[in-house]
Amino acid sequence: MKRLKFALVSITALGVAIAAFVAFDYQQFLNTPVDVAEDGLVFEVRSGSSLTAVSNDLSNAGVIDNPTFFRLHAQLNDKSGSIQAGEYLILPSMSPRDVLEQFTSGDVRLYAFTIIEGWNRWELLAALAADPNLEATLSDEDWPAFLETLASESSNPEGLFLPETYHFPRNTSDRDLLRDAYRAMQKTLSEEWERRSPDAAVTTPYEALILASIIEKETARVDERARISGVFTRRLNKRMRLQTDPTVIYGLEPGFNGNITRRDLRTDTPYNTYRRGGLPPTPIAMPGQAAINAALNPAEGTELFFVATGLGDGSHKFSDTKEEHDEAVREYLVRLRKGSGT
Repeated sequence: MKRLKFALVSITALGVAIAAFVAFDYQQFLNTPVDVAEDGLVFEVRSGSSLTAVSNDLSNAGVIDNPTFFRLHAQLNDKSGSIQAGEYLILPSMSPRDVLEQFTSGDVRLYAFTIIEGWNRWELLAALAADPNLEATLSDEDWPAFLETLASESSNPEGLFLPETYHFPRNTSDRDLLRDAYRAMQKTLSEEWERRSPDAAVTTPYEALILASIIEKETARVDERARISGVFTRRLNKRMRLQTDPTVIYGLEPGFNGNITRRDLRTDTPYNTYRRGGLPPTPIAMPGQAAINAALNPAEGTELFFVATGLGDGSHKFSDTKEEHDEAVREYLVRLRKGSGT
């Protein structure tokens, strides 16, 4: 009898010792950093993957050394069915506990896409299609139907998407990214419209986008935007034609070869502001917030003309009269010829 009691006690003690060892090993597993490179590991949880499949994939990739403990931790915390599909960046500072939290919170790896100030709709579509992390679904013919889903009043996409950097998980649709960019533009335009100057020549937010897009294409210099806006505002108020090359070029897109000619200036399109008065029918590019602000807050002055200086810094020379402007154009042409060695 004594021997039986001793055996039972020994077995119990052994069981307790084993349980204590397993518990220690389990806690050590949960708190030990995972085995990945210094710059981390991109790990994809495929759609429909089970907890067992995910834990085994982690083990096969060398990230964890005990998939059983990983599954146990998920089950004990009622997270075995909460793992979300996606691409994750696992960092060397993370523990298996952190990895499970990342997988169940959906903290997926994000990529960046930047809409550049001054891009037109064709450049935007090309950039979206070229991004390997986006799902390209849009073509130029799809714009009207897509804009209708955004409740846009325009069927032309030009100027409707705010130049900004957007972050998204891999395989996001180009349409989803553009929805965010459209909402960002609507918010920015509304805020800038509320802060507009009484001197602004535009009468609607959409006209502000049109003028801002022209300013965006005319200059990248911060110190010139409001001044150029002032020139266009005065020309509009005086019913003078805007006579701006970027609108002419846009009217020739997407087949423009990069060299504007006198024939181009004489070619009548809705965007040829040498032949037609007022603003063109749509924006000609994606204007940034600074250009929108300039369009709605023109600088005071008397200047009615401007031309590039040719100094290589993107600057322009502004003039009050046609005679002064013609002289500035001659100076620019002389500089251009000297620069080309002719």
